[in-house]
Amino acid sequence: MQHNDGTGRLSSRPPAADDPFGRFERLYVEAERGEAEVPWDRDAPHSLLAEWTARARPDGSGRTALVVGCGFGRDAEHLATLGFATVAFDISPTAVRGARRRHAGSPVRYETADLLDPPADWLDGFDLVLESMNVQALPAELRARAIPAVGRLVAPGGTLLVIAAGRRDGEQVDGPPWPLTRAEVDAFAAPGALTPAQVEEIVVPDGGLRWRAEFRRAG
Repeated sequence: MQHNDGTGRLSSRPPAADDPFGRFERLYVEAERGEAEVPWDRDAPHSLLAEWTARARPDGSGRTALVVGCGFGRDAEHLATLGFATVAFDISPTAVRGARRRHAGSPVRYETADLLDPPADWLDGFDLVLESMNVQALPAELRARAIPAVGRLVAPGGTLLVIAAGRRDGEQVDGPPWPLTRAEVDAFAAPGALTPAQVEEIVVPDGGLRWRAEFRRAG
């Protein structure tokens, strides 16, 4: 069943109390009321994305990018400055409306959408797909579906960049979030579709791990 988000756009998931996706909408609604803060709301793109673009220097001219779980849009705006025709989506319609307000006049197209049921024309559709810190927020059964869903958005010849919190094999966590194991990161390379170009394990100052992984799809 699809549910109108109040803007004429449709999402396939209601913000129900027992819906892992619904908790994002509730958080953004509470933040809009001044009753909560969005922990990942930043004034700049994710540092691991900024470092990657500074190093790789991708030329977005004539190319498309998609940002998964865009929140208020800082990463999407960063990719747009590199010339990418950028689409950014979130399951939360309140987040999407907030991104549009914050970036009035932006060339980024902000949409409400469901990673597990994306618009058909997005499949195989983007030269660069960014998944940053979203899949780790889902319980195991949904992570197993979300990981291949991300890969299906990458166009032939395109790149997937994954940024995630990490955990070591055998390390137990009481999420959400559930930082990703190396095996879960490797799973983004769906057989016959994406191949890993580089997987970086980064130790942050507090001793925790971060993954930055680049995958490519054959043209």
